[in-house]
Amino acid sequence: MCGICGVIHFDGKPVTRELLARMNDRLRHRGPDGEGYFIDGNVGLAMRRLKIIDIAGSDQPLYNEDGSVALIFNGEIYNYHELRRELEARGHRFKTDGDGETIAHLYEDYDAEALKRLRGMFALALWDGRRRSLLLARDRFGQKPLYFYEDSKVFVFASEIKAILAHPAVPRVSRFNGEDRRALAAYLSFGYVPAARTAFRGIDMLEPATAMRVEVLGNGSNPYIGEPYAYWDLPTLAPPDLSAKAGSYVRDLREQLEEAVKLRLVSDVPLGAFLSGGLDSSLIVALMRRHSNAAVKTFSIGFQGDDSFDETPQAEKVARHLDTEHTAFRVKPEAMSLLSELVWHHDQPFADSSAIPTYLVSKLTREQVTVALTGDGGDELFAGYERFYAAELMQKLRFMPAPILRGAAGLLRRLPEGTGYYDLVKRARRFARAASQGFEDAYFDLVRVFDAELLAEICPGADQDRLSINSYMDLSQPHPVAKLVKANMWSYLPDGLLIKADRCSMMASLEARAPFLDHELAEYAATIPFNLKLKGTRSKHILKEAARGLLPDEIIERKKHGFGVPLGAWLRQDIEPVRDILLSRRARERGLLEMSIVERLIAEHESGGRDHNRQLWALLTLEEWHRVFVDGALVQAPSNSPH
Repeated sequence: MCGICGVIHFDGKPVTRELLARMNDRLRHRGPDGEGYFIDGNVGLAMRRLKIIDIAGSDQPLYNEDGSVALIFNGEIYNYHELRRELEARGHRFKTDGDGETIAHLYEDYDAEALKRLRGMFALALWDGRRRSLLLARDRFGQKPLYFYEDSKVFVFASEIKAILAHPAVPRVSRFNGEDRRALAAYLSFGYVPAARTAFRGIDMLEPATAMRVEVLGNGSNPYIGEPYAYWDLPTLAPPDLSAKAGSYVRDLREQLEEAVKLRLVSDVPLGAFLSGGLDSSLIVALMRRHSNAAVKTFSIGFQGDDSFDETPQAEKVARHLDTEHTAFRVKPEAMSLLSELVWHHDQPFADSSAIPTYLVSKLTREQVTVALTGDGGDELFAGYERFYAAELMQKLRFMPAPILRGAAGLLRRLPEGTGYYDLVKRARRFARAASQGFEDAYFDLVRVFDAELLAEICPGADQDRLSINSYMDLSQPHPVAKLVKANMWSYLPDGLLIKADRCSMMASLEARAPFLDHELAEYAATIPFNLKLKGTRSKHILKEAARGLLPDEIIERKKHGFGVPLGAWLRQDIEPVRDILLSRRARERGLLEMSIVERLIAEHESGGRDHNRQLWALLTLEEWHRVFVDGALVQAPSNSPH
């Protein structure tokens, strides 16, 4: 695992080692074990390395035989043994025993088509010295990040935005200020800035399964910057087939899962797994036990303040059943103490408070292992989120007049909301409000942070017309809920879940691997009839059947429980830090929000009338981001960060 960055000066100005080192140093947490540099006149590449495979070798940059191809990359190529045998048979000579060099030689034979041969997670930058061309690319699901900035004089890229900002030519300007109120509305709705845009004007993100080229001819004064293009897409999900039986798919599905897990057990450093006690992580650990010669180390985390968020008892049951070396961490509330550090590592405001437990379990896990397998992606492939079932139920309730549903939501609004994970009032109100809308808008209402009404109050004048998930919809999908599942794969999965997983694990210099996000497994899962994934009220039906015999029934049938913290209870216990930040003079002077609405949200949460923890956390990370990245000097990480 690594962090990568690089520069092309279009004015012909040489790239210096000092400049690259300044950028590279901001990625130290991604690779504390070493660094590497490549400079070719006005072109420069740099990287930080976390040693996982071929510890003694494989220092980057990596080259082909004559050195005309220079590669830096972040990630792992799981099928590199197979590719290496093929390339050696074709006459290629290798200098290392790692996975990365495979990419350089594969490029020699297949050019950018080499990307289609890679099975893994990666963000890469490959300099072709003969063509004076830079190729950038990301893996199919976007597990590893890559950002870039361009103007008439310079092209800068990096794994994290803070490294791009280390280049003196890159401005630090908030996209939320001025006329672009849609960016602010999008953040407050989604809880993140949807790709390819970022919170910074002029800085974009290369999207998943996408590549782009920058060609530099002569002294670079007439560059060609190609548009990003997709090299892969998830196939259309199979529609329902009422004649299909789960037994017809279970054997092949389990084989695909086993292969995905086995490939991710290759490591020259200690390896373990996150274990929540839910189906996805438990199944991954069960398969690890089948294919690992050593004892499997597993890790879970729980929090004081609200037992409904503590999954450690369930995780410990699974650990005993599978006979793993299990460590359960239980920590005290510390949301506000981690705010600055989380914002620094995310580079952007990020409203998902589950970043708190993700970072803490990563940090504590890193004390024992360097690689951890996760259950990320299971809900995406097999329709596991409750919102998919809610959307299916809404389809069946279309006969009910919208005014009745809106009235029900209004009545429920008068009842006090608890902060527990399964608070019925909060869930029922949200469902009734969503169900009163059209299908796509209803789904968006279920997932958004600020609903349309509250957004209009707190961010007046923002254009909400384009705020939807419609742009992610695959119109070829015949089943309406399947459309939502695929839209979720191209929105929340890469921009929310995987950003969180990457940043929080890399904060701790821990590599996280997600077997469910193996693209061959995903392509197979797409062929399974949709009614075998979401079968009535039963989500992940086919995955549960594949888990029979590997896990006890009580784990397989356990009610869905998301990964989170009792943030609502924590903030209600001590609201003063929230008030100090959100109602400060600096926050007021930004002019971004209607401050009377911010005051109301704080008061309602403190009184117990409503649970606004998601909205308050979104506003806290927004304000803290402005303080760190826009107001601040940005010379180093926040003082409470170990990096």
